[in-house]
Amino acid sequence: MSEELKVPTMAEYVAQGKQPEVLFWVGCAGSFDDRAKKITKAFVKLLHKAKVEFAVLGAEESCTGDPAKRTGNEFLFQMQAVTNIELLNSYQIKSIVTACPHCFNTIKNEYPDLGGNYEVMHHTQFLKSLLDEGRLTIDGGKFKGKRITFHDPCYLGRANKVYEAPRELIEKLEAELVEMKRCRQNGLCCGAGGAQMFKEPEKGDKDVNVERTEEALNTNTEIIAAGCPFCNTMMTDGVKAKEKEGEVEVLDIAELISNAQDL
Repeated sequence: MSEELKVPTMAEYVAQGKQPEVLFWVGCAGSFDDRAKKITKAFVKLLHKAKVEFAVLGAEESCTGDPAKRTGNEFLFQMQAVTNIELLNSYQIKSIVTACPHCFNTIKNEYPDLGGNYEVMHHTQFLKSLLDEGRLTIDGGKFKGKRITFHDPCYLGRANKVYEAPRELIEKLEAELVEMKRCRQNGLCCGAGGAQMFKEPEKGDKDVNVERTEEALNTNTEIIAAGCPFCNTMMTDGVKAKEKEGEVEVLDIAELISNAQDL
């Protein structure tokens, strides 16, 4: 993080006897993956612009346990989850926002059974709420009139029925939202879910991410908008496989809003 991007930790807040408005759960991808770090920075810039008092766990944050659970290691998942819940509860966390639908789904739907009850928001929902409250303004900027298609992440869309927030944000950019044939509740997985991100694909006629990228390219889009760091990687790889890197960009919703205003 650059110097002007100050990101306070929960430990710093507690030391001052204060509580942030929201905890930003960065996630493994947003913390360690070079491409996903750009999404993290874009979102942090927007939080600063909206004057949101937020904190991160920093070195205290660890994996939510989603990959362990999806691959069938329930024991490891519960170990990871309980460790996180004990930490979150010790800080009396009430609200959490994350740019990763996997973290979002796990903390929102799996943690309550283990004693972790929080208001959990995907970053597109949170940005939409900031917009509705007048704390954040969006103008089209460099994306005005551009053709943008949105790929629904499985854990945001079908699993949690969040379809409108990301699309409303794209429309606020005064862009032309073009839908793929398979979208919303009929959306097609990018191929990374269920911890598939971390293994090579099985033999077949075509990789799932290439199939999905072809659907996006068929809309004649200039930008594929994503709301998940895993989807971002898979769609970017798909664009490379189709040799369209010079024509089509893959950007997270936070990046679209941040880049439109040169933050």
